[in-house]
Amino acid sequence: MPDAPRLRSPDGLAAPPEAGFVLRTLEDAGHSAWVVGGWVRDSLLGRPVHDVDVATSARWEDGTRALRAAGIPVVETGTAHGTVTAVVGGVPVEVTTYRVDGAYSDARHPDAVRFVDSVDDDLARRDLTVNAMAWHPGRGLRDPFGGRDDLARGLVRAVGDPDARMAEDALRVLRAVRFSARLGFSVEPATQAAVDAHALGLRHVSRERIGSELRALLATGRGGGALRTQRPALFCAVPELAAMDGFPQRTPYHSMDVLGHVARVMDYVEVYTGGTATEHLRWAALLHDVGKPDRLTYGPEGTAHFFGHPARSRDIAREVMARLAVPRAVAVPALALVRLHDRPVADDDRSVTSILRDLDRLAPAMAPGLFFELMALKRADAAGKAPAYRGYAVEVDALEARGRALLTAGVPLRPSDLAVSGADVMGALGLPPGPAVGRALRAALDAVHRGEVGPGRDELLRWIEEHGDDSSVCGKP
Repeated sequence: MPDAPRLRSPDGLAAPPEAGFVLRTLEDAGHSAWVVGGWVRDSLLGRPVHDVDVATSARWEDGTRALRAAGIPVVETGTAHGTVTAVVGGVPVEVTTYRVDGAYSDARHPDAVRFVDSVDDDLARRDLTVNAMAWHPGRGLRDPFGGRDDLARGLVRAVGDPDARMAEDALRVLRAVRFSARLGFSVEPATQAAVDAHALGLRHVSRERIGSELRALLATGRGGGALRTQRPALFCAVPELAAMDGFPQRTPYHSMDVLGHVARVMDYVEVYTGGTATEHLRWAALLHDVGKPDRLTYGPEGTAHFFGHPARSRDIAREVMARLAVPRAVAVPALALVRLHDRPVADDDRSVTSILRDLDRLAPAMAPGLFFELMALKRADAAGKAPAYRGYAVEVDALEARGRALLTAGVPLRPSDLAVSGADVMGALGLPPGPAVGRALRAALDAVHRGEVGPGRDELLRWIEEHGDDSSVCGKP
């Protein structure tokens, strides 16, 4: 890429060099071009920016020709919608022809698009005012719908008629929710009414697209607030959440309904992780009690019980995450956390080791990191209870310290972690290869966790030899 200065306009924004080069190349070929989309919004907010998009009057064929003539590689990524990707110095810049959308007969996709010559027409088709701004290093900000004012006021507002905008494409319902959470903005009342009114339209949206939006929503770290304020949209996106709304918890431990408790747990997960919670921990916070309504029973004095709700919540969460195409790398640890979030853990080595082993069983090779996330979830769960029971969040500190000490000492979690191998067992007991060898190793691992034997090689071999005749322990024929 030839030298391209970082272009700066009178409003103080500065285009990345690769974007400036694309703009200049297109304009030198006789076309108009603007930087659009998230780069403009986030730059005005003073937030970090990443991808940069360019909109142009050039039809994609003409734009491609001009860019390639300037030595810029171009990939034809979405030509049906006028989009190509220019690769400038290894950095992709999406370039799209100004367009307007036709009717949305399926409440999701435009039946057709029409390429136009006006950037204002292109901005008018966009969903939210904060996403409907354009910028040029020479001409400054183009903002026909008041997006900059909405940024200043902290508002998410639809472009044009909110009802028509949400009716066109139901995914915009979740996009409005996501941007409200991401920016920490409230939704303008008329837009909020349209979001609520058209939430049912999400049935026209693929489960994968809904999953993608929900993942982005959780990534904001403000999922708890969204759960409180955006129930129609989120209940249509994940119908299983609706059963928690207004569902009472008539126990001494709780002072909120299930949904209110879950929202508070989501808030406190962010507190206890300093806003750096992993995606799987955020999913676990959202779904950890989703099975409670299915497990309600009452004791003799009218006290509610939810026996078995962690397992039921795990089963429902598995269905939800599979339906939404949440990656297995996220779902597996999330489901482990859901399953174990309510497991009582005593402040002793055996109990803490047991929870570590179960984490390793449910999410192989992830137990060390997951243990600390489980402790964060337990703290958050305690903070979401009735005031008299929130002190358990402090008790978790002792469990976490014990777990850290055990992990630092190299506590074995599976037979393969032991200082002895299957070959050692066969040599000590005269066993041939087979299931008995595995049983002997598992018995030795259990003995270590019970404190009957230390983890050293010599100690373990002696223990195996001493118990070799006990078929119930080692399985020796």
